[in-house]
Amino acid sequence: MRRCDVVVVGGGAMGSAAAWWLARRGRDVVVLERFEQGHLRGSSHGASRIFRLAYPEPEYVRLAREALPLWRELEDDTGAELLTVTGGVDHGLPGSVGLVADALSLCGVDYRTLAPAEAAERWSGMRFAGPVLFQPDAGRVHADRTVLALQTRAEALGAEVRFEEPLESLDTLGGAVVVRTPLEELRAPVAVVTCGAWAPKVLTTHAALPKLTVTQEQVFHFAPADPEHAWPSFIHHRDPFVYGLETPGEGVKVAEHHTGPQTDPDARDFVVDPAGRDRVAAYVAEWLPGLTLPAAGETTCLYATTATQNFVIDRADPLVVGAGFSGHGFKFTPVVGRLLADLVAGEPGLPRFALDGR
Repeated sequence: MRRCDVVVVGGGAMGSAAAWWLARRGRDVVVLERFEQGHLRGSSHGASRIFRLAYPEPEYVRLAREALPLWRELEDDTGAELLTVTGGVDHGLPGSVGLVADALSLCGVDYRTLAPAEAAERWSGMRFAGPVLFQPDAGRVHADRTVLALQTRAEALGAEVRFEEPLESLDTLGGAVVVRTPLEELRAPVAVVTCGAWAPKVLTTHAALPKLTVTQEQVFHFAPADPEHAWPSFIHHRDPFVYGLETPGEGVKVAEHHTGPQTDPDARDFVVDPAGRDRVAAYVAEWLPGLTLPAAGETTCLYATTATQNFVIDRADPLVVGAGFSGHGFKFTPVVGRLLADLVAGEPGLPRFALDGR
Protein backbone atom coordinates (compact mmCIF):
# COMPACT_ATOMS: atom_id res chain seq x y z
CA MET A 1 0.00 0.00 0.00
CA ARG A 2 1.27 3.46 -0.94
CA ARG A 3 0.28 6.49 1.11
CA CYS A 4 0.54 9.97 -0.35
CA ASP A 5 -0.94 13.43 0.01
CA VAL A 6 -2.88 13.49 -3.27
CA VAL A 7 -3.78 10.99 -6.00
CA VAL A 8 -4.48 12.54 -9.39
CA VAL A 9 -6.67 10.33 -11.58
CA GLY A 10 -6.08 11.25 -15.21
CA GLY A 11 -2.81 12.59 -16.60
CA GLY A 12 -4.03 14.84 -19.40
CA ALA A 13 -3.56 18.60 -19.46
CA MET A 14 -5.59 19.46 -16.35
CA GLY A 15 -4.39 16.56 -14.21
CA SER A 16 -0.78 17.25 -15.15
CA ALA A 17 -1.23 20.95 -14.38
CA ALA A 18 -2.72 20.11 -10.98
CA ALA A 19 0.23 17.80 -10.29
CA TRP A 20 2.67 20.57 -11.26
CA TRP A 21 1.08 23.04 -8.85
CA LEU A 22 0.78 20.49 -6.05
CA ALA A 23 4.39 19.33 -6.41
CA ARG A 24 5.56 22.95 -6.38
CA ARG A 25 3.75 23.33 -3.08
CA GLY A 26 5.58 20.35 -1.60
CA ARG A 27 2.74 17.83 -1.79
CA ASP A 28 3.47 14.11 -2.24
CA VAL A 29 1.56 13.45 -5.47
CA VAL A 30 0.88 10.31 -7.51
CA VAL A 31 -0.62 10.74 -11.00
CA LEU A 32 -2.36 7.73 -12.53
CA GLU A 33 -2.75 7.73 -16.32
CA ARG A 34 -4.36 4.62 -17.80
CA PHE A 35 -2.74 5.01 -21.24
CA GLU A 36 0.79 5.53 -22.51
CA GLN A 37 2.45 8.94 -22.44
CA GLY A 38 1.32 11.14 -25.32
CA HIS A 39 -1.61 8.87 -26.23
CA LEU A 40 -4.30 9.88 -28.74
CA ARG A 41 -7.41 8.58 -26.98
CA GLY A 42 -8.54 11.62 -25.02
CA SER A 43 -8.84 15.38 -25.40
CA SER A 44 -5.33 16.68 -24.63
CA HIS A 45 -3.32 15.41 -27.60
CA GLY A 46 -2.35 17.32 -30.72
CA ALA A 47 0.16 19.99 -31.61
CA SER A 48 -1.91 23.13 -31.11
CA ARG A 49 -4.88 24.82 -29.45
CA ILE A 50 -6.21 28.35 -29.68
CA PHE A 51 -5.36 30.77 -26.92
CA ARG A 52 -7.78 33.69 -26.77
CA LEU A 53 -9.31 36.22 -24.43
CA ALA A 54 -12.28 36.74 -26.77
CA TYR A 55 -15.36 35.24 -25.08
CA PRO A 56 -18.95 36.44 -24.85
CA GLU A 57 -18.95 35.67 -21.10
CA PRO A 58 -16.96 38.04 -18.86
CA GLU A 59 -16.12 35.15 -16.49
CA TYR A 60 -14.17 33.40 -19.21
CA VAL A 61 -12.50 36.61 -20.37
CA ARG A 62 -11.24 37.14 -16.83
CA LEU A 63 -10.16 33.52 -16.45
CA ALA A 64 -8.25 33.62 -19.75
CA ARG A 65 -6.59 36.88 -18.76
CA GLU A 66 -5.56 35.26 -15.48
CA ALA A 67 -4.15 32.29 -17.40
CA LEU A 68 -1.94 34.41 -19.67
CA PRO A 69 0.82 35.26 -17.15
CA LEU A 70 0.64 31.71 -15.79
CA TRP A 71 1.56 30.39 -19.25
CA ARG A 72 4.70 32.52 -19.05
CA GLU A 73 5.34 31.28 -15.52
CA LEU A 74 5.02 27.69 -16.76
CA GLU A 75 7.44 28.43 -19.63
CA ASP A 76 9.95 29.90 -17.18
CA ASP A 77 9.67 26.94 -14.84
CA THR A 78 9.92 24.25 -17.53
CA GLY A 79 12.19 25.94 -20.07
CA ALA A 80 9.73 25.12 -22.86
CA GLU A 81 8.15 27.51 -25.38
CA LEU A 82 4.44 26.87 -25.03
CA LEU A 83 2.44 29.95 -26.07
CA THR A 84 2.96 31.82 -29.34
CA VAL A 85 1.09 35.10 -29.80
CA THR A 86 -0.26 35.65 -33.33
CA GLY A 87 -3.37 37.73 -32.65
CA GLY A 88 -6.84 36.37 -33.17
CA VAL A 89 -9.96 37.32 -35.09
CA ASP A 90 -13.67 36.72 -34.55
CA HIS A 91 -16.02 37.43 -37.43
CA GLY A 92 -19.43 36.50 -38.75
CA LEU A 93 -22.84 36.92 -37.14
CA PRO A 94 -22.97 40.52 -35.84
CA GLY A 95 -24.94 39.70 -32.71
CA SER A 96 -22.58 36.93 -31.71
CA VAL A 97 -19.41 38.94 -32.38
CA GLY A 98 -21.00 41.89 -30.60
CA LEU A 99 -21.36 39.88 -27.40
CA VAL A 100 -17.62 39.18 -27.49
CA ALA A 101 -16.89 42.89 -27.97
CA ASP A 102 -19.18 43.75 -25.06
CA ALA A 103 -17.46 41.27 -22.73
CA LEU A 104 -13.99 42.45 -23.71
CA SER A 105 -15.01 46.08 -23.15
CA LEU A 106 -16.51 45.23 -19.76
CA CYS A 107 -13.25 43.57 -18.72
CA GLY A 108 -11.04 46.32 -20.10
CA VAL A 109 -9.36 44.08 -22.70
CA ASP A 110 -7.84 45.65 -25.79
CA TYR A 111 -9.37 44.88 -29.21
CA ARG A 112 -10.02 46.50 -32.59
CA THR A 113 -12.97 46.26 -34.96
CA LEU A 114 -12.04 45.99 -38.65
CA ALA A 115 -14.11 46.15 -41.81
CA PRO A 116 -14.09 42.84 -43.76
CA ALA A 117 -12.13 44.42 -46.62
CA GLU A 118 -9.50 45.77 -44.22
CA ALA A 119 -9.16 42.36 -42.57
CA ALA A 120 -8.84 40.61 -45.96
CA GLU A 121 -6.07 43.01 -46.92
CA ARG A 122 -4.21 42.22 -43.71
CA TRP A 123 -4.73 38.43 -43.91
CA SER A 124 -4.88 37.78 -47.61
CA GLY A 125 -5.45 34.05 -47.28
CA MET A 126 -8.83 34.60 -45.63
CA ARG A 127 -12.25 36.02 -46.42
CA PHE A 128 -14.41 37.64 -43.78
CA ALA A 129 -18.09 38.32 -43.09
CA GLY A 130 -19.75 40.85 -40.84
CA PRO A 131 -17.76 42.78 -38.26
CA VAL A 132 -14.21 41.53 -37.68
CA LEU A 133 -12.91 41.73 -34.12
CA PHE A 134 -9.12 41.57 -33.72
CA GLN A 135 -7.65 40.81 -30.30
CA PRO A 136 -3.84 41.04 -30.21
CA ASP A 137 -3.15 38.72 -27.25
CA ALA A 138 -4.54 35.60 -28.95
CA GLY A 139 -2.43 32.88 -30.50
CA ARG A 140 -1.69 29.19 -30.16
CA VAL A 141 -0.71 26.91 -27.33
CA HIS A 142 1.53 23.94 -28.11
CA ALA A 143 -0.62 21.19 -26.61
CA ASP A 144 1.52 18.03 -26.68
CA ARG A 145 4.54 20.06 -25.62
CA THR A 146 2.56 21.54 -22.72
CA VAL A 147 1.42 18.19 -21.32
CA LEU A 148 4.93 16.74 -21.57
CA ALA A 149 6.46 19.82 -19.93
CA LEU A 150 3.98 19.67 -17.04
CA GLN A 151 4.58 15.97 -16.46
CA THR A 152 8.35 16.26 -16.71
CA ARG A 153 8.52 19.22 -14.34
CA ALA A 154 6.08 17.67 -11.85
CA GLU A 155 8.31 14.59 -11.73
CA ALA A 156 11.40 16.76 -11.23
CA LEU A 157 9.63 18.34 -8.27
CA GLY A 158 8.95 14.94 -6.71
CA ALA A 159 5.62 13.78 -8.16
CA GLU A 160 5.18 10.22 -9.38
CA VAL A 161 3.61 10.17 -12.85
CA ARG A 162 2.57 6.63 -13.75
CA PHE A 163 1.54 5.70 -17.27
CA GLU A 164 -0.36 2.58 -18.37
CA GLU A 165 -1.68 2.12 -14.84
CA PRO A 166 -5.48 2.05 -15.07
CA LEU A 167 -7.82 2.60 -12.21
CA GLU A 168 -9.60 -0.51 -10.90
CA SER A 169 -11.62 1.24 -8.21
CA LEU A 170 -11.98 4.48 -6.31
CA ASP A 171 -13.65 4.52 -2.91
CA THR A 172 -14.06 7.05 -0.13
CA LEU A 173 -13.46 5.77 3.36
CA GLY A 174 -13.46 7.75 6.59
CA GLY A 175 -12.99 11.07 4.84
CA ALA A 176 -10.11 9.78 2.71
CA VAL A 177 -9.70 8.10 -0.68
CA VAL A 178 -8.68 4.54 -1.49
CA VAL A 179 -7.58 3.96 -5.07
CA ARG A 180 -6.73 0.55 -6.46
CA THR A 181 -4.79 -0.24 -9.63
CA PRO A 182 -3.52 -3.58 -10.96
CA LEU A 183 -0.21 -2.81 -9.23
CA GLU A 184 -1.11 -1.51 -5.78
CA GLU A 185 -3.48 0.26 -3.44
CA LEU A 186 -3.04 3.97 -2.80
CA ARG A 187 -4.49 5.93 0.11
CA ALA A 188 -4.66 9.72 0.35
CA PRO A 189 -6.65 12.41 2.13
CA VAL A 190 -7.85 13.70 -1.25
CA ALA A 191 -8.00 12.69 -4.91
CA VAL A 192 -8.13 14.98 -7.92
CA VAL A 193 -10.30 13.46 -10.67
CA THR A 194 -9.38 14.88 -14.08
CA CYS A 195 -10.03 12.02 -16.46
CA GLY A 196 -12.09 13.81 -19.11
CA ALA A 197 -14.63 11.66 -20.89
CA TRP A 198 -14.08 8.89 -18.33
CA ALA A 199 -15.10 11.07 -15.34
CA PRO A 200 -18.69 9.73 -15.11
CA LYS A 201 -17.39 6.15 -15.06
CA VAL A 202 -14.84 6.92 -12.36
CA LEU A 203 -17.02 9.06 -10.12
CA THR A 204 -20.23 6.97 -10.40
CA THR A 205 -22.13 8.02 -7.25
CA HIS A 206 -19.21 9.73 -5.49
CA ALA A 207 -19.99 13.26 -6.75
CA ALA A 208 -23.01 14.96 -8.31
CA LEU A 209 -21.33 15.48 -11.65
CA PRO A 210 -23.44 17.37 -14.21
CA LYS A 211 -24.25 15.29 -17.26
CA LEU A 212 -21.25 15.11 -19.59
CA THR A 213 -21.95 14.52 -23.26
CA VAL A 214 -19.06 12.72 -24.98
CA THR A 215 -18.64 13.23 -28.72
CA GLN A 216 -16.02 12.32 -31.28
CA GLU A 217 -14.90 15.45 -33.09
CA GLN A 218 -12.50 15.85 -36.00
CA VAL A 219 -9.93 18.38 -37.19
CA PHE A 220 -8.17 18.90 -40.51
CA HIS A 221 -4.88 20.50 -41.52
CA PHE A 222 -4.42 22.31 -44.83
CA ALA A 223 -1.18 23.45 -46.42
CA PRO A 224 -0.91 27.21 -47.08
CA ALA A 225 -0.47 28.14 -50.73
CA ASP A 226 2.07 30.75 -49.61
CA PRO A 227 4.10 29.64 -46.57
CA GLU A 228 5.10 33.25 -45.92
CA HIS A 229 1.55 34.44 -45.20
CA ALA A 230 0.71 35.08 -41.56
CA TRP A 231 -2.32 33.32 -40.08
CA PRO A 232 -4.08 34.50 -36.94
CA SER A 233 -6.14 32.16 -34.83
CA PHE A 234 -9.75 32.64 -35.91
CA ILE A 235 -13.34 31.87 -35.03
CA HIS A 236 -16.09 32.26 -37.61
CA HIS A 237 -19.40 32.87 -35.84
CA ARG A 238 -21.89 30.93 -37.97
CA ASP A 239 -23.88 27.71 -37.76
CA PRO A 240 -21.87 25.68 -36.96
CA PHE A 241 -18.97 27.74 -35.66
CA VAL A 242 -15.70 27.09 -37.51
CA TYR A 243 -12.32 27.74 -35.94
CA GLY A 244 -8.73 27.50 -37.02
CA LEU A 245 -5.10 28.38 -36.37
CA GLU A 246 -1.71 27.81 -37.88
CA THR A 247 0.11 24.71 -36.62
CA PRO A 248 3.79 24.83 -37.63
CA GLY A 249 4.83 21.69 -39.45
CA GLU A 250 1.24 20.57 -40.05
CA GLY A 251 -0.45 23.47 -41.84
CA VAL A 252 -3.49 25.47 -40.83
CA LYS A 253 -5.88 23.60 -38.58
CA VAL A 254 -9.58 24.04 -39.49
CA ALA A 255 -12.55 22.39 -37.80
CA GLU A 256 -16.23 22.70 -37.03
CA HIS A 257 -17.06 23.19 -33.37
CA HIS A 258 -19.09 20.47 -31.67
CA THR A 259 -20.68 18.67 -34.62
CA GLY A 260 -19.47 15.11 -33.92
CA PRO A 261 -21.59 12.10 -32.94
CA GLN A 262 -21.98 10.93 -29.36
CA THR A 263 -19.73 8.06 -28.41
CA ASP A 264 -18.42 5.95 -25.54
CA PRO A 265 -14.76 6.78 -24.83
CA ASP A 266 -14.00 3.06 -24.59
CA ALA A 267 -15.78 2.16 -27.85
CA ARG A 268 -15.08 4.98 -30.31
CA ASP A 269 -14.08 4.15 -33.87
CA PHE A 270 -11.52 6.95 -34.56
CA VAL A 271 -12.99 7.22 -38.09
CA VAL A 272 -13.35 10.65 -39.72
CA ASP A 273 -16.92 11.33 -40.88
CA PRO A 274 -16.88 11.77 -44.70
CA ALA A 275 -19.77 14.28 -44.64
CA GLY A 276 -17.90 16.38 -42.09
CA ARG A 277 -14.76 16.20 -44.18
CA ASP A 278 -16.71 17.45 -47.20
CA ARG A 279 -18.26 20.33 -45.22
CA VAL A 280 -14.89 21.54 -43.98
CA ALA A 281 -13.38 21.25 -47.47
CA ALA A 282 -16.25 23.32 -48.88
CA TYR A 283 -15.75 25.88 -46.12
CA VAL A 284 -12.05 26.16 -46.90
CA ALA A 285 -12.77 26.60 -50.62
CA GLU A 286 -15.17 29.47 -49.87
CA TRP A 287 -13.57 31.25 -46.92
CA LEU A 288 -9.87 30.35 -46.86
CA PRO A 289 -8.52 30.77 -50.42
CA GLY A 290 -4.97 30.84 -49.10
CA LEU A 291 -5.13 27.13 -48.24
CA THR A 292 -4.59 24.19 -50.57
CA LEU A 293 -7.13 21.41 -51.01
CA PRO A 294 -7.45 18.56 -50.15
CA ALA A 295 -6.52 18.41 -46.46
CA ALA A 296 -2.95 17.36 -45.77
CA GLY A 297 -3.94 15.61 -42.54
CA GLU A 298 -6.92 14.73 -40.36
CA THR A 299 -7.58 13.25 -36.94
CA THR A 300 -10.30 12.73 -34.33
CA CYS A 301 -10.52 13.66 -30.66
CA LEU A 302 -12.99 13.54 -27.80
CA TYR A 303 -15.15 16.31 -26.40
CA ALA A 304 -16.69 15.86 -22.96
CA THR A 305 -18.96 18.83 -22.28
CA THR A 306 -21.69 19.92 -19.90
CA ALA A 307 -25.02 21.14 -21.26
CA THR A 308 -23.93 24.75 -20.76
CA GLN A 309 -20.33 24.10 -21.88
CA ASN A 310 -19.26 25.48 -18.50
CA PHE A 311 -16.46 23.74 -16.66
CA VAL A 312 -16.72 21.71 -13.47
CA ILE A 313 -14.07 22.80 -10.95
CA ASP A 314 -15.28 21.90 -7.47
CA ARG A 315 -14.77 19.74 -4.40
CA ALA A 316 -16.97 17.07 -2.86
CA ASP A 317 -14.90 15.90 0.09
CA PRO A 318 -12.54 14.13 -0.30
CA LEU A 319 -12.74 14.48 -4.10
CA VAL A 320 -11.66 17.45 -6.19
CA VAL A 321 -13.22 17.31 -9.65
CA GLY A 322 -12.14 18.97 -12.87
CA ALA A 323 -14.27 18.10 -15.90
CA GLY A 324 -16.05 19.42 -18.97
CA PHE A 325 -13.07 21.26 -20.48
CA SER A 326 -13.22 19.85 -24.00
CA GLY A 327 -13.79 22.22 -26.89
CA HIS A 328 -12.45 25.38 -25.26
CA GLY A 329 -10.60 24.51 -22.08
CA PHE A 330 -6.96 23.94 -23.00
CA LYS A 331 -6.07 27.65 -22.96
CA PHE A 332 -6.90 27.70 -19.24
CA THR A 333 -4.60 24.78 -18.33
CA PRO A 334 -2.23 26.54 -15.89
CA VAL A 335 -4.95 28.47 -14.08
CA VAL A 336 -7.22 25.40 -13.84
CA GLY A 337 -4.29 23.46 -12.37
CA ARG A 338 -3.89 26.17 -9.75
CA LEU A 339 -7.62 26.21 -8.96
CA LEU A 340 -7.61 22.44 -8.48
CA ALA A 341 -4.57 22.67 -6.22
CA ASP A 342 -6.31 25.44 -4.25
CA LEU A 343 -9.32 23.16 -3.74
CA VAL A 344 -7.01 20.43 -2.46
CA ALA A 345 -5.75 22.96 0.09
CA GLY A 346 -9.32 23.72 1.15
CA GLU A 347 -9.63 27.08 -0.56
CA PRO A 348 -13.01 27.94 -2.15
CA GLY A 349 -13.67 27.29 -5.82
CA LEU A 350 -15.40 29.43 -8.42
CA PRO A 351 -19.21 29.62 -8.04
CA ARG A 352 -19.78 29.42 -11.81
CA PHE A 353 -17.84 26.16 -12.20
CA ALA A 354 -19.62 23.90 -9.75
CA LEU A 355 -20.80 20.33 -9.36
CA ASP A 356 -24.43 21.44 -9.23
CA GLY A 357 -24.42 21.85 -13.01
CA ARG A 358 -24.76 25.62 -13.34
